[in-house]
Parts: sequence; structure tokens; C-alpha cells
Amino acid sequence: MSGLRDRSQAMACLLLMSMILLSARLKAESQPKQELMVAAAASLKDVLEEIGPAFEQDHPGLHVTFHFASSGALQQQIEQGAPVDVFISAAPRQVEALRQKNLLLQDSLQNLCSNELVLIVPRTQAAPQSPLDLQKSGFKRIALGEARTVPAGQYAEAWLKNLGLHATLQPRLVPAANVRQVLTFVASGNVSAGIVYASDARTSSQVKVALRADPSLHPPITYPLAIIKKSKRPAAARVFAQFLQGDKARGLLRKHGFLVPVGKAS
Repeated sequence: MSGLRDRSQAMACLLLMSMILLSARLKAESQPKQELMVAAAASLKDVLEEIGPAFEQDHPGLHVTFHFASSGALQQQIEQGAPVDVFISAAPRQVEALRQKNLLLQDSLQNLCSNELVLIVPRTQAAPQSPLDLQKSGFKRIALGEARTVPAGQYAEAWLKNLGLHATLQPRLVPAANVRQVLTFVASGNVSAGIVYASDARTSSQVKVALRADPSLHPPITYPLAIIKKSKRPAAARVFAQFLQGDKARGLLRKHGFLVPVGKAS
């Protein structure tokens, strides 16, 4: 008899615990999530759209929304008061400009990753054997990012200038709003070649890498991150920035072709 009573009490205890856990879960799910706005360089689109759900799984009280564009365009939007919490640029120049205007939390600056610069051509087209081949008649239109606002275009322009080719190729250069537009131009066959990041080239089966730029012929490609001083959610922004330095995010960055240091993040 006492055994039956003990089992009944145990069942009642388990039922009570289940009800408490269910109530806590429903209460947590009913709480509004904190919205985090991340403005990021267009070349980060694919990897961040995979990192976002992984971050939210680990931090269910936060929801991250991404806005992708050229780093220069994002810099201008932030200067004009866009409600951004975290900015990830494809070059230090844009972050430094915001830092000098005192628009960033100074202690939040960190380097996320780096990349390589490559020349791509349509998959079915013959590839140049050296940068000098770009002077040949077969390469009538060469796309690259608009150098005033697109870091990939700035790196590409520096590479061509150091090769002594920029002046010769200038009439053939087709500026694009961001590095992903360069990729689209090449994939569609609207241009003969384009200069993008290695990570971008991996995203399209319609293009192939013809040449890899010598990194000594252009500035180092780095992706700095900073939290905007006017962020209404600085604590949540720091949580996201810290997540990006963790093993899960770094693994996804490598998967998408970005370069990150091996070992523990600093």
C-alpha cells in the first residue's frame, strides 16, 4: 500500500515539475525578443545569414536583422542616424571614419576576418593566364566595385595600379554598387571578367577563378567590427560581437571561404 502511495506521490511530483517547466517555457516565449540591427558589407551576406540563426538558437531572447550594402554606403547611413547597433565593414577606412566622428564605442573595435582578392570570368569562357592578358581584345568589359564606396573596388584598383594596368584598362572598367553586383555581372556574361573576394567566387557555379591577386600588391583585406555609440541595445550588441569570435561563428566563416586565425580568439 505504501509503495502505491509513493508511486502516486512521485507521479504527482513529476506532473508538477512538468507544469512548472511548461509554464516557464511559455512565459519565456511570450516575452518580446530584443531586436538587433547589424549593418554589414555585402560580401558577408551568405555567411551572416547562416550565423544569424545559430546565434539566435544560443540566445533565444535576441533576434538579429541584417542590412547588407557596400561598406561606404553603410558608413553614410550610420552618419545620417540609421538605427544600427553593429557595423561590420569590408575595410578599416569606413570604421576609422566613424571612429573619428565619435560614433563608435571605442572599446568595441575588433577584426572579424580577412579575405583574398581574385579575378573571375564566366564559367564557359577562356581564362587569362596572367593579369597582362586583360589588355587583350577578348576582355572588353571588366567589372569591379565603385572605388569611392566599395572596399573590394578599392583593393582591385590598387592591384591594377600596382600592376601598371589601371590606366590602360580604365576605358573597359565597369563600376558596380557592391561586390555582389560584380559577381552578378560576371555570372550573367554581361562582362568578360570581374574582381571580387574569394568568398564571393565560391557562391556561384556560373563563374570560375582565373587569377588570384598577389596580396603584396593591394592593402590587406580585413573586416573590422564596431558597436555604434547610439545603439539602444549595447549589451546585446556585445553579446553578438562576442559570439562572432567563438568557435561556431569562426567555423562558419571558414566554411564560406573567409580567413580567420586558427586557435582561440583574442
